[in-house]
Amino acid sequence: MLRNDLHPVMASSATPSHKASQIAQLIDQVSTIIVGKRDQVTLSVICLLAGGHLLIEDVPGVGKTTLSQALAHSLGLSFSRIQFTADLLPSDLIGVSVYERQKEAFVFHPGPVFAQVLLADEINRAGPRTQSALLEAMEERQVSVEGATRPLPSPFFVIATQNPSEQLGTHPLPESQLDRFAMRLSLGYPDPAAEKALLTGEDKRSLLQHVQPVMTSLEWQQWQDRVNQVHVSDSLLDYLLALLTATRDGSWFAQGLSPRAGLSLLKLARARALVLGRGHVSPEDIQSLWVPAVAHRLVPLSQSGRSAAAQARVLLEATPVP
Repeated sequence: MLRNDLHPVMASSATPSHKASQIAQLIDQVSTIIVGKRDQVTLSVICLLAGGHLLIEDVPGVGKTTLSQALAHSLGLSFSRIQFTADLLPSDLIGVSVYERQKEAFVFHPGPVFAQVLLADEINRAGPRTQSALLEAMEERQVSVEGATRPLPSPFFVIATQNPSEQLGTHPLPESQLDRFAMRLSLGYPDPAAEKALLTGEDKRSLLQHVQPVMTSLEWQQWQDRVNQVHVSDSLLDYLLALLTATRDGSWFAQGLSPRAGLSLLKLARARALVLGRGHVSPEDIQSLWVPAVAHRLVPLSQSGRSAAAQARVLLEATPVP
């Protein structure tokens, strides 16, 4: 879970105060829709700020879909949702060319993937062919249709939800696809106070109709550009490398983290520092993001008896900070 300091400041040396307040406004606004889950909302903002795709795993009915809609509306980005099912075809996701008699030609009709925020609902219910089509979109920000390559809008994010693997009709996501998600979160059940507010207040889905963007798409992209300007020291890089190397030595996990995972974690750490108003990455940025950023990519050794998340925490505690 997150440290208690995961609340964005209003000013910093890296960003002017009137600009820094935009991130605070974004988190505040989404937190009024997703009640009692400010830490998860902040993590979601960090993930998207780093340009990463987000995987939300939890039981049905805890607000996964509502969170993705609230983020898209608050950022003023185009949004589409597709329900993944066992019979979903790649063309249902990407689109299809249809012959139009008036034009005497085939005209491409884009699918839901051509949106800035794509909600892939219950992603682990679809088959391998559809997963492969989504994989190209996530990695390349483009899709291949009938021999032609079509770029996706910018920015482009996939927010995927999945039910626990023990539920009927679900399939484990392939490792290659899990590695494309920058972060995996779980919302969990609300605490009693938050759930009482849900029971007695206005339907949160109806509140989405009144959500106004807190910034423009261009301003959001400018925020993303600032992430790369956050400083990372050599000692911090050595710490990150020590963690990555430890996952690969065979004593903790069956397979270690990929270089892609390391690059993703570093960018997430930069985004967290920016959200907190700092111009440099600290060890706490990596430590607080370690489990949500890497646990879904790791398979613990069977003899450990721990989950991937628990094993990742033990490894983190065992790795000294330089």
